[in-house]
Amino acid sequence: MRTRHQVLAGVAIAATGAALFTTTRTIGRHPRGNAKVPEPAKPVDLQRYLGLWYEIARYDQRFERGCISATAEYTLRDDGRISVVNIGRKRDGTSKTAHGVAKVVDTSTNAKLKVRFFGPFGGDYWVLDHADDYGWSIVGEPSGRYLWILARDPNLDSAQVKELTKRAAGLGYDTSMLFFDKH
Repeated sequence: MRTRHQVLAGVAIAATGAALFTTTRTIGRHPRGNAKVPEPAKPVDLQRYLGLWYEIARYDQRFERGCISATAEYTLRDDGRISVVNIGRKRDGTSKTAHGVAKVVDTSTNAKLKVRFFGPFGGDYWVLDHADDYGWSIVGEPSGRYLWILARDPNLDSAQVKELTKRAAGLGYDTSMLFFDKH
């Protein structure tokens, strides 16, 4: 039979191991910029959302590290899903391309999608807000670790960028974490 001291020591060791495992798994992960991501504000008309978007700002991620500008192009597939082509351009003029497939997971609003770039792993893609004319969009996901500000025009003036940054802050995002693209 184990003594009370042995049981407490075992609990302490298990707790330390769990804390180390959790810490190890989160090292290198992007910090959370929004602890309470809101539900999308408006429904999305997918036909109007399709097409080419320019990344205006983002939370910098491992898969975009080194890119100074990026685009995302969405096209409807015959099976109803959406093809995604992301292109990130680097300072030296090279680029990297990622191909994916998105599926609407909330058909009542079309604002929540699941995007898959490789294998069975998918990520959430929530259109949190967008212009009525689909000239800009703010995209996030439930963890608050990802944020993109997108626009149809790569060369927004500083007042427009400031307004979109303010909108992202209004959604609860820490905008000091934004990386602003250079198109």
